[in-house]
Amino acid sequence: MTKTGVGIVETKYFTFANQQEGFILESKEKLVSVTLAYETYGALNKEKSNAILILHALSGDAHAAGFHKGEEKPGWWDNMIGPGRAFDTEKYFVICSNVLSGCRGSTGPSSINPKTNKPYALDFPVISIGDMVVAQKTLIDSFGIDKLLTVVGGSMGGMQVLSWLIKYPERIRSAIPIATALRHSPQQIAFDEVGRQAIMADPDWHSGNYYEGNPPDKGLAVARMIGHITYMSDISMTEKFGRQKKNNIQPFKFTADFEVEGYLHYRGDNFVKRFDANSYLYITKAMDNFDASAAKPFHEVLSEKSLKALVIAFKSDWLYPAYQSKEIVKACKYAGLQASYCEVDSTYGHDAFLLETEEETHLISHFLKSILQKRGKT
Repeated sequence: MTKTGVGIVETKYFTFANQQEGFILESKEKLVSVTLAYETYGALNKEKSNAILILHALSGDAHAAGFHKGEEKPGWWDNMIGPGRAFDTEKYFVICSNVLSGCRGSTGPSSINPKTNKPYALDFPVISIGDMVVAQKTLIDSFGIDKLLTVVGGSMGGMQVLSWLIKYPERIRSAIPIATALRHSPQQIAFDEVGRQAIMADPDWHSGNYYEGNPPDKGLAVARMIGHITYMSDISMTEKFGRQKKNNIQPFKFTADFEVEGYLHYRGDNFVKRFDANSYLYITKAMDNFDASAAKPFHEVLSEKSLKALVIAFKSDWLYPAYQSKEIVKACKYAGLQASYCEVDSTYGHDAFLLETEEETHLISHFLKSILQKRGKT
């Protein structure tokens, strides 16, 4: 079987609106109209039973696989999607959408507020992980899909997977939360808050009203630099950079002399070219506010006992340590769900869910095969 990718792809847009009721959020506020950017790979079968929903992390978007015309960089999970890959597009219909409050085609703070004909900025309502999932469900409904084969995502994507389990267990056959948590720990909230403060301390932020001027690039770049430190591990940073210094360094003037410093500057400078600072604020706050056990213990809301779950963690992930994934497994088993747990021995840290694609392909391919076999028997 060939293992080439999905080739050239195009981002599409789905808009839904109800002029009277609007899209009601968990905060009770509403949006008159919502647009979700999305991409699909593979073909939906006649029974509409082979659909998989991919859920992205904080800085991700709808472009999960393939190439856009004129661009050389593939989608953020390209090695996982395509013929012969974990999400085999010769078998499955794969959907990925940019989250509500994002800045890559979906409605968010940078979108035009119909009431003012200007960007929402901080007039955009507070968004929750649950709101993101309700919007995704509306997109899935537009395809006429009654039940997804699986929902899968890492980090914030994993939180969305858990929210699907809570809100729409009858609409999914299985779930694959990767490197995620039932709720953020104080340390995870602390890192997000430092990133938000870096943005808001930038003099160009102007309380979110920067769209007609210079964006707070310096603050957003620093927030991204902080994030990248947490995404890696001590081992991966040592292996990648060590204490190696850059060539042609200047006399000591607090410049980026070490390779690791240069890497962080590079990551920060590139991030500001594709991401909106206000979206960063809204999305990180949604992550911090997420709590799968907010209403009642997580195991008590897992009502669909026929569901199967594959929970994946990574040994060197100190941002979302393995104990948090084990808490998810424990809750699933306590509720009577069939849950499998795999802890991958990787040195990449939190970034492992994007990099350990060979191991993930092995685990996920077999898991999906078991779901199809179970469906065939029933």
